[in-house]
Amino acid sequence: MKTGPDADRTEAGPAGADAAGTAKPGGRARGIDRVIALMEHLHRRRSPTRIADIARETGTPRSTVYELVNTLVEARWLELRDGDGTVYFGPAMHYYGSDYLDSVDLIRKARIEVAHLAETVGETAQFCTLEGDKYLVVLNEPGRRMFRISSEIGIKVPIPWTASGRLLVDHMSAQEILDFIPSGDFTLPDGRRIGGEEFLRDIERARAEGHVRTTGLVDRFTTCLAAPVRDGAGRCIATICFVIPADTGEAEQQAMIATLKESAEKLSVPR
Repeated sequence: MKTGPDADRTEAGPAGADAAGTAKPGGRARGIDRVIALMEHLHRRRSPTRIADIARETGTPRSTVYELVNTLVEARWLELRDGDGTVYFGPAMHYYGSDYLDSVDLIRKARIEVAHLAETVGETAQFCTLEGDKYLVVLNEPGRRMFRISSEIGIKVPIPWTASGRLLVDHMSAQEILDFIPSGDFTLPDGRRIGGEEFLRDIERARAEGHVRTTGLVDRFTTCLAAPVRDGAGRCIATICFVIPADTGEAEQQAMIATLKESAEKLSVPR
């Protein structure tokens, strides 16, 4: 079913050109850019969104958004939510995502390991990596607790806010780390600021101990435990983690750290 007006078209010209007909650098079609912007917007919102809101918040003409949505609904990339006039990701996106996860050997193995950890230990287990200069949860398996602690898959988080971040940059020099991480990312959500020297000391300790443990960075009731997954050159390319209540006993935490290290070793490439 088509949605939106057929009038009010404000754009013309060949693909890869702006409204005045000027070619864009690299020749990428504006329509492709707008599809990407639409998808990124829905991902950031994490919920069905009205088309008018997408147009306003992405700065895209409403008629263009309606046209894109119609095309993507037909392809099942998006779906219209009956009754509330919103649009969200469609079933095809699930299939594509599943295909991607199955095609990457490390992620395929990590899915099995994360599910096993959550089941046997009973705590939320995660597999995390970097995307650009941000931390990203790639896999998340909730534990058995009635009140679960978890982070959303695919949401980019400042590196210093995470336990894993202290491992994922441990191949860099001190200056490279400080240059790589935006200055504002050292300020936690509650306004506390992590000093650069403190962060560097955390990284050195994590590298020496082969794991990292942080408490109360983003949530004062939460402790994060992480162990590094390394490539053949010894670089930390991902982490495997537990997210647990901060009042978990020391003996339990030490047992979890040992378990994480075993799992991380399985996923790592021998040097």
